[in-house]
Amino acid sequence: MTVSRYLRPWALRLALLLCAAAAIAMAFGVAVADLRKARDRQDLPALDGLIAQLKGSADAAPRSAEAQYRLALAYSYAAEVAMELHDKKKSEGYAEAGMAPARKAADENSGNAEYHRLLGEICGQVIPASPLMGTLKYGPCAKDEIDKAIQLDGNLALAYVSRGVGNYYLPSSMGGGVDLALKDFDKAIQLDPNLADAYIWKAVALRKANRDPEARQDLQKALQLDPDRVWAKDQLGKTPVH
Repeated sequence: MTVSRYLRPWALRLALLLCAAAAIAMAFGVAVADLRKARDRQDLPALDGLIAQLKGSADAAPRSAEAQYRLALAYSYAAEVAMELHDKKKSEGYAEAGMAPARKAADENSGNAEYHRLLGEICGQVIPASPLMGTLKYGPCAKDEIDKAIQLDGNLALAYVSRGVGNYYLPSSMGGGVDLALKDFDKAIQLDPNLADAYIWKAVALRKANRDPEARQDLQKALQLDPDRVWAKDQLGKTPVH
């Protein structure tokens, strides 16, 4: 009886560890590539299914930074697609849901630049549904976390894309603007010439600056790199041919 009583806590701990390990394994079962494919196709039902799977994994392993990160990434991609489909409220809902796991990932592994980048991006994704209040409430988070990501890893190309998107939407009178955004997108391309997102957002900024021929070139480059990206095809169709 004494031995059994002694072993019981260890058996419980072992069971909890095995459950956490299984949850983490489930999270890794959903590859980032799977999330990206659903994002590229603008397939919200597929992203919703992946979110449900990843949420179970993240709930079972609350201290796993990677499980929290993948759940947050799924929410971020869903917010991105909803915005591309012109549903600002749905985009806001996904982004708000992704904020907690993104913050958990950054808290659990504060030295990971990508975790901070994603948290900053998600904070920024909440803003468009309510620009004035959203900027006041979430703007500092978006800026500080992306700056932290670049501080931790100056070669993280996607962090410059995230910062560039923020500068694109932020008026020049408030420290942003198209010129700053273009510098960020160019830096991202310099660091990673195969990053389709950088070319898409550079093209969007170029079009805003009435530089349509250059914008079309960058969108065509993006589609060479990522032929399944529906949003890039849409943006190319909206960009005038001169």
